Amino acid sequence: MNDSTSERQTEPTPRHAKVSVRRPWGTLFRVIGLSLVVLLVSSVSTAAIVAWKITSSIQSVSLAGDAGTEEEIKLSGIGAMKGAFNVMVVGSDTRQGQKAAFGGEGVGSSLNDVNIIVHVSADHTRATAVSIPRDMVVPIPSCPRTDGSGMNSGMAAQPMNVALSYGGLACAVLTAEKLTGLKIKYAGLITFQGVAMLANAIGGVDVCVNDAIDDPYTGLHFPRKGTYNISGFQALAFLRSRHGVGDGSDLGRISSQQVYMSSLVRKIQDEGVLLDPTKVYGLASVAANAMTLSNSLASLDTMVAMALVLKDIPREDINFIQYPGTTGVGGVYSGKVAPLTDLANTLFDTIRHDRPFRLDKDATGVGSEIKGKTSATGSGKILHGIKGQSAAQSTCSVSYAF
Repeated sequence: MNDSTSERQTEPTPRHAKVSVRRPWGTLFRVIGLSLVVLLVSSVSTAAIVAWKITSSIQSVSLAGDAGTEEEIKLSGIGAMKGAFNVMVVGSDTRQGQKAAFGGEGVGSSLNDVNIIVHVSADHTRATAVSIPRDMVVPIPSCPRTDGSGMNSGMAAQPMNVALSYGGLACAVLTAEKLTGLKIKYAGLITFQGVAMLANAIGGVDVCVNDAIDDPYTGLHFPRKGTYNISGFQALAFLRSRHGVGDGSDLGRISSQQVYMSSLVRKIQDEGVLLDPTKVYGLASVAANAMTLSNSLASLDTMVAMALVLKDIPREDINFIQYPGTTGVGGVYSGKVAPLTDLANTLFDTIRHDRPFRLDKDATGVGSEIKGKTSATGSGKILHGIKGQSAAQSTCSVSYAF
């Protein structure tokens, strides 16, 4: 087979029970699948059954300051989502309840290794997903204890991924709010197995790699460059791979993950995934059983209202962004990621004021590259120096030999 020929990967997922694994990777639109279940079922009676099955399985938690949210949801009704809103998706490396392939329940702690904030503009014409690096050193604010016994004190400089173990999903959200200046009302937490199950339910996603990848840390193996359709634990390995892509850092992994997420959006739009009741029910069921949702999101009314907004945003106006950061800085940032404050202020000022923006055409970052001739997309001012891509841009992960 010629190197440039696309191929469907059929190799079994490599065993990696003895490898130290820490970092999951989840997809952006896992929330959408759950949201659309009531909207896309074929009858009122079926909708009622599906709604009951899903809601009875949902695990939910409170976010700080969300008192009164449930009553607001009851009053809002389906289709009542108005104005801008923010959703945070957190990927946890917990081994609790996970398969032995991830090292067993005695390995590691519960860290928020994936942190994606999705902002939808007030006019519902644009969406921006910002990935915060797990190793970025940030201030952790005072957070409610998970047992409800009071507050943990704040910390000045800690890696982003300690927030979950420090104070649960609520603390991860509070940390992201302090870092970005965005108010995050909705959030969801997903585990290793959840990511693999959702990748199966979506029916596989095509990803491109510019060379062979062999990452023993995650078990990811692509024998040559080309396009592979990945699902299940192979998709998880791709999304988790840091040593296999870019420069071996978390920044490279984020841009590689955006290869997957942009392809996922195109699949959803091109193949009518969310018009297939079987796939939608599968996505919804997996999400309900594999995620922990904030109380504000664990309502079918809210999820359907949110989906009605998200499903029609043009792909050129869906941007995947890396929180501006850099490596190689000493002091408290030694071996970690340091935020680039000026660039971050520009980015989040633009997001908060809902000003349209686009990226440089070659802004993908060290873990991916543009596939073919693809120019910058979207509308508005170019934010020079911001790394990422739009969902309209086809990209390939860049192989890293370590």
